[in-house]
Amino acid sequence: MTKCKRNSGTVVRKSTTGGFALLEVLVGMLIFSAGILGMVGLQASMTRAQGSAKYRADAATLSSELIGTMWADAPANRPNYVSATTVCTHAACAQWVAKVATSLPKGAATIAIDAATSVTTITVSWTLPTDGTHRYVTSTSIR
Repeated sequence: MTKCKRNSGTVVRKSTTGGFALLEVLVGMLIFSAGILGMVGLQASMTRAQGSAKYRADAATLSSELIGTMWADAPANRPNYVSATTVCTHAACAQWVAKVATSLPKGAATIAIDAATSVTTITVSWTLPTDGTHRYVTSTSIR
């Protein structure tokens, strides 16, 4: 809607739509800001998931490494790998437990061997400040 006014022979039109463009810009900035905040949240979530996957992969690799060491070691030494706590009596086992402690945040490991079935169970655990404690358990038969 416009109003016309005569002033000395010229027509002056007054617009009643003043400020509408500014409102459009503000709404556009609000939508853009919400999108940017969503992308930042998504990036943080992906980074957290990537870190968690890395630690799971490290735990699996460490467990496989110990299984390989136990296979290569003499069968008479296998009972020395048993550790209800994080202390092993065998040198190779003690080195592996130390590697778990340095490779994973607050990393710990236990090894159990069932003498009757020769099933070895390896439990690797680690604690993340944001996600709590995680465990990776693997079992294999070493004869």
